[in-house]
Amino acid sequence: MDKSETAYKTIGEVVKILKLKPNKKGILPTHTIRFWETQFNQLKPKILNANRRYYDQHSINLLKKIKYLLKDQGMTINGVKKILNNEDSLKLDEMADKSIKAENLKNKIVKISKIIKTLK
Repeated sequence: MDKSETAYKTIGEVVKILKLKPNKKGILPTHTIRFWETQFNQLKPKILNANRRYYDQHSINLLKKIKYLLKDQGMTINGVKKILNNEDSLKLDEMADKSIKAENLKNKIVKISKIIKTLK
């Protein structure tokens, strides 16, 4: 059973949502998100028993924006901080969403083409 869209997500679930690549041993890079928390004051997950982090949809969207700017656009951490502190960051939401949607569409097309090739 999948969690609803509004449910809090664990750090492991957020890593999968962001599609951060696991290392060679298959370990998810949760350290990346923890590092981003130290760099961006806007990230404030709920930390409950045993220091487990839980992220709401707002935090996940912010992490998507940070990942988009750092990984896809090649910006520096200081550059991303300036953008997140700027009022123009709403325009970035649109750009990041379009990029994510385009990537999802590309992945679906690749899967469909593989299925078609196996049918031939």
